[in-house]
Amino acid sequence: MTRMPLKSLIATLVCLAGFAAAAPRQPNVVFIISDDHGWRDYGFMGHADVRTPHIDRLAKEGLTLTRGYVPTSLCRPSLASIMTGLYPHQHKITGNDPKGDAKDAANREQMVKVFQESKTIAGMLGAKGYVSHQSGKWWEGECRCGGFTECMTHGDVSRGGRHGDEGLKIGRQTMQPVFDFIDQSKGKPFFLWYAPFLPHTPHNPPERLLAKYRRPGLDLSISKYYAMIEWLDETVGQLREHLEKRGLADDTIIAYMADNGWVQLPGGGTLAESRAKLSPYDAGVRTPLILWAPKQIRPARDDRSLASTVDLATTILPMCDIKPRDEMPGINLLDARVRSRRDSIFGAIFVHTSEDIRRPEANVKYRWMIRGSQKLIVPHGANERLLIWENTPKVPWMLGRTELFDLAADPGETRDLAGERPETVRSLLAVLDRWWNPARP
Repeated sequence: MTRMPLKSLIATLVCLAGFAAAAPRQPNVVFIISDDHGWRDYGFMGHADVRTPHIDRLAKEGLTLTRGYVPTSLCRPSLASIMTGLYPHQHKITGNDPKGDAKDAANREQMVKVFQESKTIAGMLGAKGYVSHQSGKWWEGECRCGGFTECMTHGDVSRGGRHGDEGLKIGRQTMQPVFDFIDQSKGKPFFLWYAPFLPHTPHNPPERLLAKYRRPGLDLSISKYYAMIEWLDETVGQLREHLEKRGLADDTIIAYMADNGWVQLPGGGTLAESRAKLSPYDAGVRTPLILWAPKQIRPARDDRSLASTVDLATTILPMCDIKPRDEMPGINLLDARVRSRRDSIFGAIFVHTSEDIRRPEANVKYRWMIRGSQKLIVPHGANERLLIWENTPKVPWMLGRTELFDLAADPGETRDLAGERPETVRSLLAVLDRWWNPARP
């Protein structure tokens, strides 16, 4: 028998020990959040006109949940739920602005302090050694307040800070800050918050994209909205291409969603007319959710299960070997059995400008829930006189009564069944009250 020299044996053992000690690389995490985007307005969702080849590719290669929802249809509280994994009545960010002077730095700072009382995904990942970057929409002051290690947004009210400031240039003017962050992560796992101001107004797409949608019979405002979506899609492709060129795509988790819905009306219309943003209807609260990770997620499309953006934290954190916090109400969306057992999801709609930044019950206008295909919408009578939009006393879709819809038969929510099915209303209301009853905070 040939004996291995002692030096060679020691070198081999050291090498093997190194392999044994090496931990698997923690995955990178990328959140892509579109802004004011209708849930039907994608190629993979069957839209006849809108072109979204790069998002379609993510949907084809990842887990796509077409019955996804945000818990509230306004950007600031919706984004806060994505970042914390909590419902708005838990993290208490329920509106975009505090009551009073919205440009007063001290006034806005009080609302940011409320947000900081909740743990964030960025902070929890940071405790595990992740570096993180914020670009795009961000309401919570200087973004290190949210646990990021670097950011585009400064949050300084005196320099125009409110909901993203310098960060809102991402996608529209440049992708370089995102690319630089990825390149400078130097092997560390990273978390990227990419929330471009797209397809949000102003709808001013490049002419090269608008030309694709100009045609007789299609209102120009709708053509511009469609082109804005394709502009968003282009940036998604650029981001993915950069990950692939750097050899990082296989070790990256991408989660895609919209912050709230949108309906583009001919001639521009008004938000109050659309039953979308800031409304409890599906046009406001529904969004497809896509989870993509080549090494961890098998491609699948789920058109049945109910999903919520509060589920993102409880899905992503375990993939990074982090235990979700006990107060997080979401489920792990990667577990098909857990998805199949869920029968209900919930949400609430609040006034745009918060009456009381610490009391969600003082700001709520509607609660809503879905069980199976049955959707219940319940106004909060105690706040009937509060204006959902400041300076907008008349909102056509606000009927001030409980509504019930069968989404399977009536996805546009045009036929109210509450009067015909009182037992269903009572049953669902009992479930909704167990979730959150603002009359008993």
